[in-house]
Amino acid sequence: MTTRKRILITGASSGLGEGMARRFAAAGRDLALCARRTDRLDALAAELTERHPGIRVAVAGLDVNAHDDVFTVFRSLAAELGGLDRVVVNAGLGKGQPIGTGYFAANRQTIETNLVAALAQCEAAMELMREQNAGHLVVVSSFSAIRGMPRNMTAYGASKAGAAALADGIRADVHGTPIRVSTVLPGFIESEMTSRSGGRTPLVAGADRGADAMVKAIESERAAAYVPSWPWTPLSVLLRVLPVGVFRKLV
Repeated sequence: MTTRKRILITGASSGLGEGMARRFAAAGRDLALCARRTDRLDALAAELTERHPGIRVAVAGLDVNAHDDVFTVFRSLAAELGGLDRVVVNAGLGKGQPIGTGYFAANRQTIETNLVAALAQCEAAMELMREQNAGHLVVVSSFSAIRGMPRNMTAYGASKAGAAALADGIRADVHGTPIRVSTVLPGFIESEMTSRSGGRTPLVAGADRGADAMVKAIESERAAAYVPSWPWTPLSVLLRVLPVGVFRKLV
């Protein structure tokens, strides 16, 4: 399997994005890291290049909802590293409230960030990959994409289902070419987002285990992967077929 040497990660200033960056750096990969919080990116880049002096780390401030900036930043980072071999569409938002309870703005922001901005990132990445006729696009979706989610997760789940469908369509479009497309569907993994749930989220994997599982799934370049595989792969089968009343109580 081809080693993807130059990797771009959005949402890299914290959480899974930061965890993936650390692991890819330890494996000797060059990195292009994007996020809104540039102070965190600069500190991470300095730390990684000190620990792994053989790698290059390029950083750029980026709000993925500024769609024109996505195209500009991706091209700039690709030029700085001499190309990109893998792009991880990871930036996301976990806001949300039950539909019809007066929180349209929060639900809209979640869908705009997790789906429309993901489209912008995929468009920018695929332009580069089509030009070079090579590359690996990774779309970070979520376990919540498997079916419609109740309560605070309705808009979030819908946005992540859309992102998964987007990745599926791109994969079908480039089938038979050197371009690979993977959808990664994390379960509950310790992060800033899950910490806001007040510790009530079930089956939360530790941040280190989650990042290890993410990188392993990405490196396999499978079409789709639930991470960590246990318990989320078997749960994905079960939760699809549960009656809605039982499903609602469980989630």
